[in-house]
Order: sequence, then C-alpha cells, then structure tokens
Amino acid sequence: MIPVVATLLSTLADAAPAVPLPPEAAQYWVHDLDPFLVHFPAGWFLPGIRWYGLAYIAGFLIATWLLHLYAKKGRVPLTADARSTLMTYMILGVLVGGRLGYCLLYRKDEFFANPLTFFRVWEGGMSSHGGFIGGLLAAWWFGRQSGLGFLRIADIVATLCPAGLFLGRLANFVNGELWGKATTVPWAVIFPIKENGIIVAYTSPRHPSQLYEAFLEGLVLLALMQWRWWSGPAPGQPGSRPAGQLAGEFLIIYALLRMLGEIFREPDEGISLILGLSRGTFYSIFMIVAGLVFIIVARKFQGNLRATPR
Repeated sequence: MIPVVATLLSTLADAAPAVPLPPEAAQYWVHDLDPFLVHFPAGWFLPGIRWYGLAYIAGFLIATWLLHLYAKKGRVPLTADARSTLMTYMILGVLVGGRLGYCLLYRKDEFFANPLTFFRVWEGGMSSHGGFIGGLLAAWWFGRQSGLGFLRIADIVATLCPAGLFLGRLANFVNGELWGKATTVPWAVIFPIKENGIIVAYTSPRHPSQLYEAFLEGLVLLALMQWRWWSGPAPGQPGSRPAGQLAGEFLIIYALLRMLGEIFREPDEGISLILGLSRGTFYSIFMIVAGLVFIIVARKFQGNLRATPR
C-alpha cells in the first residue's frame, strides 16, 4: 500500500507545476498538513480516509463515553440498550441534518438543480446549524420513545456536542478550509488554494480562525456545559434545574461564540452575505431565539420532570 501511495503522490507532483511560495512565507507558517490519514489508489470509490471523517467518529465515541459516565454516576436513567439507541439516533440526526443543512443553507441552487449532490460526501460540506436541527429532531424522537420527554433528552444531548465541535474545527484546520481574514498577527497562517487536490496558489497570511472556533465552540463550550451538567442535583431530582434549561443555554452560548469566531473568519467563497452578515452569524441569530424559547418553556413547565422511562 505504502509504495502505491508514494508512487501516486510522486506522479501528481511531477504532473503539476510547482507554485512559488509567496514572499510572506519567510515570516509565516505555510500550511502543509495532509487532510488524508491514508490515500487510496486511483480508481477507488473514495480517495482515502480523511481526518475530517475520523473527527466525527472520535466525537461520537467521546459522546458515548460521556453518556456512559452519566449513567454510571446516576445522572441519566437510561439502560445500556437505551443509551445505544440514543447514540444511533444522534449519529443519524447529526450526519443527515448536517449534510442537508449544508446543501440547503450554503449550496441551495446547486442542490435543487441536482439533489444527488447530497450523497457526494467525499467532496466535503457539513453545516453545524443543520447538525443541531438534526440532533434536536433525534432527541425529540427518542424522548417520545423513552418516556423521558424531549426537553430532558435535549439537555443530555447539549452536554455531549461540544467535544465533536472541537474535533470538527481541528479537522477544518487540517483540511486548510474555512480560513480567516487577512492579518499580520505573528501566528498568521498561509493556506494553499487547491483545485482537484493540486495547489494552484497561496493565500495571504490569514487568521487560523478554525483554531479560534475550536477553542471557543469546542473547549470553552465543553467546559461550560460540563460544569452546568454536574452542578446541582441530578436531573429530575428535587431542586434540579428545569428540563430544557441546559439545551437553551447551549444554543445561546454556542451562537454567541460562533458569532465571535465569525469576526475573524473569511466568508465562504461564492456564498453571499445576508443583510451584511455572514451566513454563520445570520443563522446563529435564530439559534439565540430558539435557546430563549427553550428556557422560557423549561421554566414555564418546571416540575414536570418525573417521567418514567420505558
């Protein structure tokens, strides 16, 4: 396998003319990370195993481990089978919602012209906002089946998401995509611009906004949600916070952190602004509204938390 990959890469390198590095390369780091862990030979259905896909797998594994820890500490009344079912629903909801959200929110014209582009996952393209909607629908469906209710399941799910967001943003950085605005800060990065996997040019020094978002949407949000989850009585016990409160807080905090990260991020090429705002910022406004609705509903129905799981 290794000789085949080496030969393929050597052939591509020989076929493509070398692109000179920009003058700033002497001062800033030039991104040269490979988005693939493994390259498959030419002619295979997939080009290889991407770090981006592995980030999703690792995110779901961490969520599964956290859910197991919650059950072990008596914070969720779910059996092993029920936890497995919830994670299955979440995986399907996040993947389908994320992909469909990307097609509808960022590539609507292309998607309506050819709906089969939904299945071209090897080309990349996932929407965190779409993933949240898919995850919430999965939580709603499982809440109905389990008897715990949507709001209580939504609280659980909200505490599991940030780890995946962190890994996903790191994968964005490895891919060299979604880079930030031009800057002269010492830690700026020069990213390669590729067509069909071949470098055709380089960007000016840019903010590594993917890392900013990994820190904000991933680590900061994970710490906050875990602190909120473990503080106070277990959900459903006397004195515990109302079901839906954590889900509302998650949506609001994520949206605010996302909007902060968008300040440094270059708007996606070919995707127009909405009311002068980037798509990420604009869609985050609706997440804030949704979060407020969750909190209002949670407090209105406080005390209705003692559903018995089936």
